[in-house]
Amino acid sequence: RWPEILQLAEKKNASILFGDEASFPQWGTLNYTWAPIGQQPVVQTSGNRKSYKVFGLIEYFTGNFYSKGYEGKLDSESYSEFLLDVLHKTRKHLILIQDGAPYHDSAAMKKFFKKHADRITVFQLPSYSPDYNPIEKLWKKIKQAGTHLHYFPTFDCLVNKVEDMLQLFGDVKQEVLALFGFYRELSAA
Repeated sequence: RWPEILQLAEKKNASILFGDEASFPQWGTLNYTWAPIGQQPVVQTSGNRKSYKVFGLIEYFTGNFYSKGYEGKLDSESYSEFLLDVLHKTRKHLILIQDGAPYHDSAAMKKFFKKHADRITVFQLPSYSPDYNPIEKLWKKIKQAGTHLHYFPTFDCLVNKVEDMLQLFGDVKQEVLALFGFYRELSAA
């Protein structure tokens, strides 16, 4: 449906936003690392089973990155709050491409999207298709650069680090634009 989405964006002078959410656990995450043979790396952990959750949207034409972190559970209410924040930051129509998280398609979100149909058009990605959502690559970069193999003694340390990384990637639009390679190839074909 990509050609249809591009035509709609041109017709409405709209932004195309790919959305997703990520979770950043305080207990630490591992990634590939190097160590001499027989010397397994050890990353200290606080043992706390708490995580910081973030909604994010990246824009296809500009590389703009919108994000908002939450300490609680992600649900229809927090998702609609995030989308309202984004609506207030732009005047354009938004074409939102999202995955099938249960609260994306809840009754409350259907009502929200109907109420804001003049500003938001929604397209669902196919089930189990993270390769079609370029923001997944951004989450991977943020985790690799900011949280993998790091010790966070307090939850606030984790939140501050994640917020720093979100700010960093919000300022590097060219790097965000590079994540759309698959869609750029489709557009060129």
